[in-house]
Amino acid sequence: MENTPFLKWALLIGLPILCLIMYKVILRIFFGVVIVPEDRIGLVTKKFVLLGKQELPEGRILATRGEAGFQAQTLAPGVYFWKWMWQYAVTFQPFTIIPTGKIGLVLAKDGAELPTGAILARKVNCDTFQDAVAFLENGGCKGRQTAIITPGSYRINTLLFELEITDMISIPENAVGIITTLEGQAIETGSIAGKTIPEHNNFQDVDAFLQKGGYKGLQEQVILAGSYFINPWFAKMEIVRMTEIAIGHVGVVISFVGNDGVDISGVEFKHGNIVTKGSKGVWAEPLGPGKYPINPYIMKVELVPTTNLVLNWASARSEAHQLDKNLSTITVRSKDGFTFNLDVSQIIHIPTTEAPKVIARFGNMSNLVTQVLEPTIGNYFRNSAQGSDVISFLTSRKERQNAAKEHIGLVLDQYNVFGVDTLIGDIVPPESLMKTLTDRKIAEEQKVTYETQRQAQETRQSLEKETAVAEMQKEIVKADQGVLIAERIADASVKKATGDANSVRLQANAESDRMKLLASGEAEKVRLLARADADRTEWTAKAEAEKISLTGKAEAEKILAIGQSSAESYKLAVEAMGGENFTRLKVMEAIGSQHIRIMPDVLIGGGEGANGPISGLLGLKLLEEITNKQNISTATPSADAESK
Repeated sequence: MENTPFLKWALLIGLPILCLIMYKVILRIFFGVVIVPEDRIGLVTKKFVLLGKQELPEGRILATRGEAGFQAQTLAPGVYFWKWMWQYAVTFQPFTIIPTGKIGLVLAKDGAELPTGAILARKVNCDTFQDAVAFLENGGCKGRQTAIITPGSYRINTLLFELEITDMISIPENAVGIITTLEGQAIETGSIAGKTIPEHNNFQDVDAFLQKGGYKGLQEQVILAGSYFINPWFAKMEIVRMTEIAIGHVGVVISFVGNDGVDISGVEFKHGNIVTKGSKGVWAEPLGPGKYPINPYIMKVELVPTTNLVLNWASARSEAHQLDKNLSTITVRSKDGFTFNLDVSQIIHIPTTEAPKVIARFGNMSNLVTQVLEPTIGNYFRNSAQGSDVISFLTSRKERQNAAKEHIGLVLDQYNVFGVDTLIGDIVPPESLMKTLTDRKIAEEQKVTYETQRQAQETRQSLEKETAVAEMQKEIVKADQGVLIAERIADASVKKATGDANSVRLQANAESDRMKLLASGEAEKVRLLARADADRTEWTAKAEAEKISLTGKAEAEKILAIGQSSAESYKLAVEAMGGENFTRLKVMEAIGSQHIRIMPDVLIGGGEGANGPISGLLGLKLLEEITNKQNISTATPSADAESK
């Protein structure tokens, strides 16, 4: 009894705390409460049924009417009662989230069977697969679904639906998407692609496409740049670049799809059908420069240049269009059997209106070159060369070029091509013939030079002749005037001669008298001069004799005085120096002044030394020479005195 209050208080306090702690267990056990969090859904499995149908319909795996098993109905976030734990098993699962840039592909595990031939289950109203009951009740089929789930959060019953997340389809700029569908009706016989179906939002609404009779396989319709929610289980896409037509070109469309159009090329054109735009065949209206979303599997666009097109038959040169890359220098043979090479350039022009006919006839520009231009031009120049020798072909190049232009232009006109011009490039004949041609040309130029020089000489001769005639004419006029002047001079001379004769006569008389007077005066002058000259000679002789006499006396007195002075000087020197020493001094002075060589050029030595007999002989000989010199010197003044 004493513990009753304590238990009472323990129950009053402990039970609420216990209930607060164990409320989920208590609610789950006693009330069958299930609380689903706000970021989850509840997947329900019913273990058994107390009242009602127990088993699922045949072929079904999810219950929609309360049968035992996996329940189609899920539990959204919230509180649910009477989900007894012994009857229901509830599994919480997070929401299904599709990220941005992705799509969800749905595979249903339960539902009706797919129709025969179908690979995708059609779309049913089921709130984007969030209402599994509606999906099953509205006839949803098991398998892959045409409908997709776009980015977002969804309450998906994963017991029924299996999801695969994949990328959206994106097409870049300047590109197109080529679609091939995997579901739809079979393409019509004779067609290669499904016709364009309207209002299916670029293949994003698969059910609309199928309901409107869309075809399975390659589609004529293409989709442009952008991002698309396309179910890859329904359609495959290939991205290709847009068809670009450059400036100076047109695009001739060859369509492989469409209705069989009426040929509008005319009766005269018999090389293919030209049809209107949208029909099967070559379209009469080509595409101008620009970019076009062309499906290359159902249409082919052949580019045709509308500007002048140059094609070179030359091995070392090719244009940017590369249509002449397989063309080479033309080899021809002349009439005289020589082979030589020839470079040719052909300029053509294809008008815009004629471009479809060219493509209808040849298929493409390369075939035009190989089937028409190459054989036409090659054979023309081969035939032309065979009708001429090499030298004639070279010398008539301009005429042959003009003829080729005319002939090839007529041929190309038959193929809807305008031949603008034909140009002959390098001609490479045999080297020996080139030398012959060069020599001939040099000879011709020399001939022209010689002819020019001859004409120049003739012109010069004519000029000189005319100049001489002009000079002679001047002399003739001068002579005529001279004759007249001479006549006048002659008359004057006659009169002058008469006067001169009279003058001479008078002058002769006067001259005779003058000469007589002059002769008389001259004789007197000579006589007086002779007398004066004789007197002058006489006086001169007397003066000269007196001069000689006085000069001789003075010279004699000079010599005498010198001799006396020298003698007195020698005497005093001998007395002062002695005779022997004075003699030696004079000997040495003589040797120095006369440059006497005291040593012989060849010295003969004896065996006795310097004082031998040879030295004595040389000394005597030297003394003798000095003595002779002195004698000559002494005798010379006396002789001079005598001569004076």
